[in-house]
Amino acid sequence: MKTLNNFSNDRLLINLSILFRKVTGIGTYAQNLFPCLQELEPTLLSTQAYSGFDWHKIPDNLSPERGSKGHLNRLIWTEFQLPKIYKQLKSQLLFSPVPEAPIFSPCRFVVTVHDLIPQRFPKHLSPLTFYHYHYVPKVLDRAQHIICDSQATADDIINFCNIPASQITPILLAYDRQHFQFLDLPTSNYFLYIGRQDTYKNIHRVISAFATIPNYRDYELWLVGSTDPRCTPDLQIQIAELGIVDRVKFLEYVPYQELPTIINQAIALVFPSLWEGFGLPILEAMACGTPVITSNLSSMPEVAGDAAILVDPYNLNEIADAMTQVAQDDRLHAKLRQVGLVRAQQFSWQKTGLETAQVLKRYL
Repeated sequence: MKTLNNFSNDRLLINLSILFRKVTGIGTYAQNLFPCLQELEPTLLSTQAYSGFDWHKIPDNLSPERGSKGHLNRLIWTEFQLPKIYKQLKSQLLFSPVPEAPIFSPCRFVVTVHDLIPQRFPKHLSPLTFYHYHYVPKVLDRAQHIICDSQATADDIINFCNIPASQITPILLAYDRQHFQFLDLPTSNYFLYIGRQDTYKNIHRVISAFATIPNYRDYELWLVGSTDPRCTPDLQIQIAELGIVDRVKFLEYVPYQELPTIINQAIALVFPSLWEGFGLPILEAMACGTPVITSNLSSMPEVAGDAAILVDPYNLNEIADAMTQVAQDDRLHAKLRQVGLVRAQQFSWQKTGLETAQVLKRYL
């Protein structure tokens, strides 16, 4: 019997099958959260051992870096192998940092939903249509409880999946305080976007707005994030038609170690997404003292508070005016830096982990 909370070995399993080397949003969440759940003494289902945790090794072909094949492998493993592990280890609860869990077995589980953007911006020809419209709702319907990243996502779960609000707990995310910090570097001449190049990310309006700001040739627009063959070619055509090929840079995936420097030296993070489950780049930029321009929709005001310029993401003039103001008004730039740094201090993985642990304890 364990002394801290009287939980027995293997009572809680944490499924880390979605972790892989190129850390993105969901991976960042999982990788930073599970160390904060150590008091629950869980067993980690992962491809590698982590100091201080019990470990059950799982196959290494389940992660998102394997593409569609990895996704399918993970779902098959989740449905047919995970229940066997659950039974073998005499577990009482499974926690998954994504909405994936065995739906045809008696496993009890809590899952995290980061967003329901595929339901809000459907791609009917996507091979993941069945996953988003049928599998995920079944998982949520069977879950003991659902954790999500924001009240905006909680509202979507209620509206799209008819889940009672009592079954959902919004818990805001956090950032790596040791990694994302103000470095007191000179500001360079570029605006920055970080994220996927999906249509709902609204990059095409960022590009159009950038092309209209006064003296735009004094500035550059840097797009950080893996290119997408479904969206990037259209963005490249748009950039060529606007005659700003020499002012826009596609940096693709930037290693995690390099992000703080790139963020610190940007004029501003421009992140007027049409919808977000949370919006980690907003928080990471504020932690670096970089001004933020983001949307007045969905979760983004929950993250930014009054420490960013909130714009209508459908309004090009608002986006362009915000970029112009931050670039040309030194006092505004300095103010946004200071309020952003203060706002970022309100978020920590310890706080997120504590609130998550409180939910999990209710079902153990």
